[in-house]
Amino acid sequence: MSNEKLLVGPAPHFRAKEDSEGMMRDVIIALLPALFLSIYFFGILAAIVVIVAVVSSLVFEYIMLRARKKTATKTDYYSAALTGLLLAFCITSATPFWAVIVGSAVAIVIAKHFFGGLGFNIFNPALVGRAFLLASYPVMMTTWFKPMDAITGPTPLNLIKEQGISTALSPLFFGNVGGSIGETSALALIIGGLYLLYRKAIDFRIPVSYFGTVIIFSHIFGVDPLFHLLAGGLMLGAIYMATDPVTSPVSRPGGWFFGAGCGLITMVIRLWGGYPEGVCYSILLMNAVVPLLDRYLPGTRFGAKRRLSLKK
Repeated sequence: MSNEKLLVGPAPHFRAKEDSEGMMRDVIIALLPALFLSIYFFGILAAIVVIVAVVSSLVFEYIMLRARKKTATKTDYYSAALTGLLLAFCITSATPFWAVIVGSAVAIVIAKHFFGGLGFNIFNPALVGRAFLLASYPVMMTTWFKPMDAITGPTPLNLIKEQGISTALSPLFFGNVGGSIGETSALALIIGGLYLLYRKAIDFRIPVSYFGTVIIFSHIFGVDPLFHLLAGGLMLGAIYMATDPVTSPVSRPGGWFFGAGCGLITMVIRLWGGYPEGVCYSILLMNAVVPLLDRYLPGTRFGAKRRLSLKK
């Protein structure tokens, strides 16, 4: 008689090679090109901010798991490390280390564990940490270092918002512009995004509808769509944050609607809001809508066939 355990569970009995740990590992790998370029452009300070964010996130994860008497797993620590990395990517290299630790605490303790831990959080933890820092310390969070320089300067979105000056597309594409640590190089983020699509670690519908909405909205109101695609945190947000499987819709129709909503809110804030960037708040606002999207846009159920009506 076989000694293998019989696993009993509800249908459908379907297994896949992908798991949460593998998906998070793929996202971390995909972010490495942007990490290396950020250190090249912003120097050792960027590397230190990333290390502080990742290490403090892991420490807070350990503390909360012990406090909640939960068994720690590799998936928990991969999740915490990824949260710390994404938080570091969406803040400036000029951010003081104590503020990075505060952002990690808010992301892990409040945005993640106060909602029940991994898989139960409603909002993207890294974006909650960034939003808290921006609301609490706006001057500090909008002090940007120029690439390969120790002096501060405006970002491309600040320039076009305040002075109407548009930055050339080439620096935006390669990353030689001021901004948050991991958002400046569209090239590095696209390379990582292609890797995630190859690994099937993200849903392509969300970034495609996000980008498509930004392009359509830009054409309607007469602004450069390429500039708005490459500038700010749009590439980072659309590819790596909006696609978070915990805080995004599970259905295909919901994914299209979610990405389009993120793109619409982003452009409304960029064109008419008081703050030049809208990616962070657009994703957080759409995170709040996800339960409604899952309810009213459920898509085709597993195993069901779509009915096609042919009119003669």
